[in-house]
This record gives sequence, structure tokens and C-alpha cells, in this order.
Amino acid sequence: MKKLLFHASVCAAALLFHPSPAAADDEKPGLKCHYTGLPAKPALNIDYEGVVYGFSSEENKKKFEQERAASLYQRIGGKPALEAAVDLFYEKVLADERVNHFFDDVNMRVQIRKQKEFLAAVLGAPTPWTGKDMRKAHENLDLREEDFAAIAENLQKTLAELGLTENVIGEIMGIVASTKDDVLNH
Repeated sequence: MKKLLFHASVCAAALLFHPSPAAADDEKPGLKCHYTGLPAKPALNIDYEGVVYGFSSEENKKKFEQERAASLYQRIGGKPALEAAVDLFYEKVLADERVNHFFDDVNMRVQIRKQKEFLAAVLGAPTPWTGKDMRKAHENLDLREEDFAAIAENLQKTLAELGLTENVIGEIMGIVASTKDDVLNH
């Protein structure tokens, strides 16, 4: 499939962050609370995957930490695991004669980057998805049930090969299944 497999129903809230490799408790002029938009208190900043997130209260900082720990994104291993999964997934898809023709005219470097961004957002990373929704992204592809099944099969094999538990694989495949009507434009 030319674009993405997961439903972008997540990430409605605006994200206010300040990218920086600096320590989390360094003062960041203009850094706003991730949840409220109020000025962040420097002692409450967190560096998460190279991005500094600010918070206006200890409660908001704890909420962020709890959300990260509980997210499917973090449970699969965060950014490194997601990147490995997407890279391996596309190796499988591009080798699959049932569906690789959908990618003949696709810039795969861009496709892979977008897929990583999308999946991070859908699986619970604190970054929003700003790209197309599933229906729009797939509307001109004339996809069939068997195309969707082939992509899902490649994803499931990828997740198993990476050693994810059956429960986590089931959660991810449930997300995939929830997108079927949009991806197939039903």
C-alpha cells in the first residue's frame, strides 16, 4: 500500500515542545507546558528521545511519564524498536510480489520516514501525526481485500520476527484491523 496502515484517530491535542539535546532541567526560554500551554517550570522539564518537553506542574510531568510508560509505543521499545520494525516491514513488503507494485513510483526514503512518524503517533509517542488520514492517503490506489491482507500478514511476520509478545502483536493488529474500511475506501 502506498501510504500508511494505521488509523490516525490519535493525536488530536496540540503538541508544544522545544527540540533540544540539552539536559532536561536546563532553562528553556519560551518553553510551554505540553498539556496546558502555560510557561514551563525549568525544574519540571523532561528530555524524551531528544526533545525537551516542559510542564507547568508536577502533576502534568507525572501524567506525561505515566502516559509514556503505558503507551504501546514505549512497550515495544520506543523509537529504536519502531524504526527497526518499519525498516524490516518494508523489506518484506518490497519483496512481496502480491503488493510491491504499489510502491513502484514511491520515494521509499520519504515513505519510510512518514510511516515511522505516523506509527509513533498512533502507538502513543508524544508527537502528533500531521499527514493525511487513511481514507485520503489510499483513495486512488484501488486496493482490494487481498492487498490489505498481504500487508497485514507482512506486518504480523515483522512483529513476530522482532520478538514482540503475542499480546502486543494482537494490540497492534487490532489497530490495523480498525483501519480496513478507510484503507479500502469502503
